[in-house]
Amino acid sequence: MNQDYIQPNVWSLIEEEFDVARVKSSESLFSIGNGAMGQRANFEEHYSGPTFQGSYIAGVYYPDKTKVGWWKNGYPEYFAKVLNAPNWIGINVEVNGEVLDLYTCKSVAHFKRELNMKEGWYERSFEAVLPNDVTVQVKATRFLSLSQDEVGAIKYQVTPLTHDATIKLTPYLNSGITNEDTNWDDQFWETYEVIQDNQVSQICSKTLKTDFHVCTGMVNTVLLDGTVQDIEAKISQDNTYIEQSYELTVKQGQTVALHKFGGYTVSLNHSQNQLKAASKKSLDAAVNKGFDMLLQQQKDAWSQIWEMADIVIEGDVKAQQGIRFNIFHLNQTYLGKDPRLNIGPKGFTGEKYGGSTYWDTEAYCIPFYMATKNHEVARNLLVYRYNHLDKAIENAEKLGFTNGAALYPMVTMNGEESHNEWEITFEEIHRNGAMVFAIYNYVRYTGDYSYIPEKGLEVMIAIARFWQQRATFSTDKNKYVILGVTGPNEYENNVNNNWYTNYLAQWCINYCIENLNRVKVDFTEDYNRIIKKTNLTASEIVKMSAVAEGMYFPYSEKHDVYLQQDGFLDKELITVSDLEPSERPINQKWSWDRILRSPYIKQADTLQGFYLFEDHFTKEQLEKHFDFYEPFTVHESSLSPCVHSIQAASLGRVDQAYTFYLRTSRLDLDDYNKEVEEGLHITSMAGTWMSIVEGFGGLRIINDQLSFTPKIPSQWSAYSFKVNFRNQILKVSVSHEGVSFVLEGSEELTILVNNKTILVAPNNLITV
Repeated sequence: MNQDYIQPNVWSLIEEEFDVARVKSSESLFSIGNGAMGQRANFEEHYSGPTFQGSYIAGVYYPDKTKVGWWKNGYPEYFAKVLNAPNWIGINVEVNGEVLDLYTCKSVAHFKRELNMKEGWYERSFEAVLPNDVTVQVKATRFLSLSQDEVGAIKYQVTPLTHDATIKLTPYLNSGITNEDTNWDDQFWETYEVIQDNQVSQICSKTLKTDFHVCTGMVNTVLLDGTVQDIEAKISQDNTYIEQSYELTVKQGQTVALHKFGGYTVSLNHSQNQLKAASKKSLDAAVNKGFDMLLQQQKDAWSQIWEMADIVIEGDVKAQQGIRFNIFHLNQTYLGKDPRLNIGPKGFTGEKYGGSTYWDTEAYCIPFYMATKNHEVARNLLVYRYNHLDKAIENAEKLGFTNGAALYPMVTMNGEESHNEWEITFEEIHRNGAMVFAIYNYVRYTGDYSYIPEKGLEVMIAIARFWQQRATFSTDKNKYVILGVTGPNEYENNVNNNWYTNYLAQWCINYCIENLNRVKVDFTEDYNRIIKKTNLTASEIVKMSAVAEGMYFPYSEKHDVYLQQDGFLDKELITVSDLEPSERPINQKWSWDRILRSPYIKQADTLQGFYLFEDHFTKEQLEKHFDFYEPFTVHESSLSPCVHSIQAASLGRVDQAYTFYLRTSRLDLDDYNKEVEEGLHITSMAGTWMSIVEGFGGLRIINDQLSFTPKIPSQWSAYSFKVNFRNQILKVSVSHEGVSFVLEGSEELTILVNNKTILVAPNNLITV
């Protein structure tokens, strides 16, 4: 834990007292989004202190030219940047001619932020003494509408407390923005039209290179003590900026309020020549509803989300706050409405990493969306990858692979690889395995096999071809080996025979062949279409099978464990407990050379394999591997603690599982890795959900049935969650006295509880 200023609360994030050192961290933590757009929790009014201004639009990106010291053949030409979008939230405030700026105020009192996760709104309030000695009270409430996802709303209120005052409110739009994350400091946007049409201000701009067109709009209403004021705005504009300025004389104790509606219409969803009209239509609809009605619709929409997605923890406020924070941000980032979109690792909270899609989606996020949404949402995530198959084949061709072999990108916006660190771009090829595992996971959970003959088998064939070509036959070992890779543990680069990668390669090939045989018998028409399309031959299948059957796995007889890779035991095996706390995190304190030579593990990839393929190994094997690798794991990947929590729970080590759960659920809230100001770790938040449902709840799929082996930490009095399993919703409640189930559906459901068969009838409480 590196920060502890967020107040414990089961439904809200609350920060009290203004501290300039915390501003950027809070901008990340209090971010809001609605799946279509999002923004960091920047102040509406001018702020001259350190800040990270960020507003983002889903699916809009810029191909920033790759910047490396030494170009290598195969490098992607660009790194896809998440774009800081035109700013619509700004409201400059002047009081008797003095600019309101919390960084320059004489004092700030009663400062409070609240992110209400239950209802989906963000609010900030304070009292400030300006340099001219006027004291004002300010309260700003805003949200991004779920019901109208092209619109956000702000209610900004100012009350002079010590003097009558002339207050000037100047809401504005600004497209002259820059990215925090940029390789060459290029201009990413071109503004081509600034418009004032009656009450509506608009800026039309487009991204350079990718040519996304965006209309940013706003409309404003001014109220005094709740009464709408008939004030004509003074308009000022330039090539990238437009403002509406309102000036009022406000008596001491009166409140002037600005209701600002703003947002984006995008050429992804509208024809270019209709963007302005669509923007005006969205804003008019918001104004007609008014702030309060739109806010009520927001509360109703979030209520529906929480009805299915909530996890209730009784007796532990910080644990409860942590899981709701994770679930809230997952839903803010992706709601499954648009199959062209995906779950970026920072969501709408920052720009680090770039891209909108990582292997995190397939390995971590799909289980969350399968269980808490309609299964079509998870299928859309699979279709997203199928639609990028041709690009994945192109990616592999650039590296020398042939015959339709596919390498899915590590980072992408459109299916093309856009990551430019060589040890990841070329070597972190385990991502291919996540694509196939996601298909397998989807089918076993939903029972929807139709996806495989329709689309999934083509993906499997292309990936199996890649593994067959990527493997090398070692005459020394008389086995197939995979050389020069980086596993999920990125603290070991360019290694040979990473166990996790080799195991995935073997499994992917075998799973592909298994499904080829099934589709050939059960879906003959699809099989013939696929064989014709892919030109797959019997001799090629034989080659694939030989690679899988002859795959090499590094193993230590001494320790009776699979080794992360060849040579792992050559390292000086000093455990994490022997590291000085001042040396942590090592990725910020050590040279990369020192990290690579150390035994320290960012994310234990061998244990990742045991997580995905738990049913391939005995509990005793898991225990040996967990006990061997955990002491060397520094958990400096956000994806690491959740897997360890699940496995500790599986081994009956509930206290240890609880410790890992707190780390994953409060990774950002408590800033464990000292980097929260850059944005949140959105995709790992799905792992937090898994650490409860799969960890403490023990959810597994065994022989097409839900299975539970529930456990409960001593710190909790009870917990409960819901899962949507094959279109039947099952509520699971666990306490120290036992576990109970309630089924929302029309048919009986047979489940396993601690390996005993239980029949759950609809709408009946079953207690075990």
